[in-house]
Amino acid sequence: MISITLADNSQRQFDHPPSVLQVAENISPRLAKATLAGIVNDTLVDSTYCIESDANVKIITAKDAEGLEILRHSCAHLLAMAVKSLFPKAQVTIGPVINDGFYYDFAFERSFTPEDLEKIEVKMHELAKANIPVKRLELSRDAAIEQFKSMEEHYKVMIIEDIPANEILSCYQQDDFIDLCRGPHIPHTGHLTAFKLTKVAGAYWRGDANNAMLQRIYGTCWPDKKQLQIYLTRLEEAEKRDHRRLAKQLNLFHTQEEAPGMVFWHPNGWTLYQIIEQYIRNVLNQHDYLEIKTPQVVDRSLWEKSGHWDKFSENMFTTASENRDYAIKPMNCPCHVQVYNQGLKSYRDLPLKLAEFGSCHRNEPSGTLHGLMRVRQFTQDDAHIFCTEDQIQSEVSQFIDLVFKVYNDFGFKDILIKLSTRPEKRVGSDEIWDKSEKALELALNNKGLDWELLPGEGAFYGPKIEFSLLDCLHRVWQCGTIQVDFSMPERLDAFFVAEDGSKKTPVMLHRAVLGSLERFVGVLIEHYAGKLPLWLAPIQIVVANITDKQREFCQEIVAELKQKGFRVISDLRNEKIGFKIREHTVQKIPYLLVVGDKEVSSNTVSVRALVQEGGKQLGSLSLDAFCKELLHEIKTNDN
Repeated sequence: MISITLADNSQRQFDHPPSVLQVAENISPRLAKATLAGIVNDTLVDSTYCIESDANVKIITAKDAEGLEILRHSCAHLLAMAVKSLFPKAQVTIGPVINDGFYYDFAFERSFTPEDLEKIEVKMHELAKANIPVKRLELSRDAAIEQFKSMEEHYKVMIIEDIPANEILSCYQQDDFIDLCRGPHIPHTGHLTAFKLTKVAGAYWRGDANNAMLQRIYGTCWPDKKQLQIYLTRLEEAEKRDHRRLAKQLNLFHTQEEAPGMVFWHPNGWTLYQIIEQYIRNVLNQHDYLEIKTPQVVDRSLWEKSGHWDKFSENMFTTASENRDYAIKPMNCPCHVQVYNQGLKSYRDLPLKLAEFGSCHRNEPSGTLHGLMRVRQFTQDDAHIFCTEDQIQSEVSQFIDLVFKVYNDFGFKDILIKLSTRPEKRVGSDEIWDKSEKALELALNNKGLDWELLPGEGAFYGPKIEFSLLDCLHRVWQCGTIQVDFSMPERLDAFFVAEDGSKKTPVMLHRAVLGSLERFVGVLIEHYAGKLPLWLAPIQIVVANITDKQREFCQEIVAELKQKGFRVISDLRNEKIGFKIREHTVQKIPYLLVVGDKEVSSNTVSVRALVQEGGKQLGSLSLDAFCKELLHEIKTNDN
């Protein structure tokens, strides 16, 4: 007898080795119908997998995270099958799962058109409705090479040739379509009912610009049509909120080919940028950080000594002068150690917190650049805490509080936290790693926070905590981080005099709250759809006259509001007031003060607030009453 222990700890007995699907059938026909795969003794397997001995088994359906990933991976295979059916000369390459969907890269003699995508999607639905069985095949490496050579799938052959000899490879077949894949996959194509192809883009083979340009078809897949529609609606909303489109509408910034990946800030955009920078500066001052400024161009020797040249040189912009090689700094850390090293440090001086709004440059591939979200020149709200090992836990704990306060002030309530631990290739003893990881874990647990463990994902020099924001469309933006580093201070000769008079190397905590300020501005624009909270709005108030008779009164109001610290402009153009209202509503100005003869005579302003796109009339107020309302709104961050 074979004993199967299920997820609820109940047991089922079988007089023969059952498949995962047979275990599901034994539980209920309804579950069997929904079964996509199974987890047998912690290993994800196909529903056809035969269980040879006693085991713990969990049935996987579309309701499980693993099931959703299987649906999406299987949908990528369905896409490739449809493309090969319609365009037999197309070469298939790779088709992985990504956030909210999948893609597949193809080599084809011409570019796929939107009309092609429509035909491919129709074909996918046709193949899905056919309930085609999906079968797992196992081939030796050499047999797999011959198989895909016979199919003239040259890219698949290249992939297989990189695999060590004597390996047994798995393939999945549906009708006459065969694809190389580890799996698992759905039992039949009928499980794919809710999917949509979204776009096509270029992508280099293996991500190398020296290789052939392929065509990447993106798609999304969900357990049912309702969830698919919710996602597609989110996509439409995301397109409306695209920070690049809103930047033009609100006159915030632009980019151009003469400076790829670098931002031309307009007055409104730069005002927003400075508001954010000054806010962070004030927070840092409250938490005992010391602001510094370090050079932009630094000799190659420092980057070699820090270890960055070996690991990061291809992403650096470099220059030369007087027979010396320099790099434009891609990060601030080595320069901060140089500031720390000036003057003898005692244990009494620690923790020492050095902060910099450091302008960094990284030579990102041109194809990855995307508005403010992926740039070559950016500024980090960067800081490094030099401390003793015993201070790690308390400093991390204080930083967590700081991060949550900042995110809350900007209107982000949902924060995802991940703890990344030691990778295989690392520096430092296991004892040091144990202490570092324990300090980070303890800091998170003492706060009662939910967090996800990412084993092996830490930096080579130490573990890290990552903080990600969930925006209003439930998109995840990784922003803040704190990393424990025992390596760089030692490499760059940093030390302090311990209580016993000995020299010791300080621990270096790399930390950022917003990360790239440019990227954070982009996140804010999209999160608020350009309708920023009053305290962040580059222009908070517009004062508009109805006729030229109110010009002088309007100018007096503007002067008084500026004196009180508000960001305000006047609109005294010879235009109808309705035109002015519409224009400033499109500009998403939080408040519009309309001034006519009635307001002049009563020494009031007629207040219109941008609550919705059409605005909302709030009536007449004295200027003092209006200012009082605004100060309350700013204080409470009530947007």
